[in-house]
Amino acid sequence: MNLKNLNIDTSWTLFLDRDGVINKKLENDYVKHWIEFEFIEKVTDALKFLNGKFYKIVVVTNQQGIGKGLYRHEDLELIHKNMIYEVNYLGGKIDKVYYSPFLEKENHPTRKPGIGMALQAQQDFPEINFTKSIIVGDSISDMAFGKNAGMQTVYISSEPNNSNLINFQFKSLFEFSKSI
Repeated sequence: MNLKNLNIDTSWTLFLDRDGVINKKLENDYVKHWIEFEFIEKVTDALKFLNGKFYKIVVVTNQQGIGKGLYRHEDLELIHKNMIYEVNYLGGKIDKVYYSPFLEKENHPTRKPGIGMALQAQQDFPEINFTKSIIVGDSISDMAFGKNAGMQTVYISSEPNNSNLINFQFKSLFEFSKSI
């Protein structure tokens, strides 16, 4: 299937994972402060383009570093405030960021692959229809999140993956944006 066959229009919602999709991941670490946050190349260009294509663009991110005590909610909220400011300043859009601070072992419903963050977004924006939504992420738990909610899934990786949870695969958010 081709992305063009989905007939994406401004009634669709784009869900984005953060680390590895929007910003560079830190190896064996977490982005704990804004100074550690670095946009992936051409992400802001992609978000500027995607701004005109989707009804809402929301970020859904597991942030168990909070649960581990490595940083605070306030630290993460400042990172997200600055990220949204930079994206908006450069002509893109992120409507809202949802995060789950819980540890993986807690199996909290807001933690991906659970769909709690998607349900929070739908509560805030009732027009969100999961069958007209796409999740873009770089992990299989992102893909499971999408499938669990009934979304199309886009896997970001340069390494091929044949998981049946993946609908589409691209090397970056920018490459995904060029395909719409």
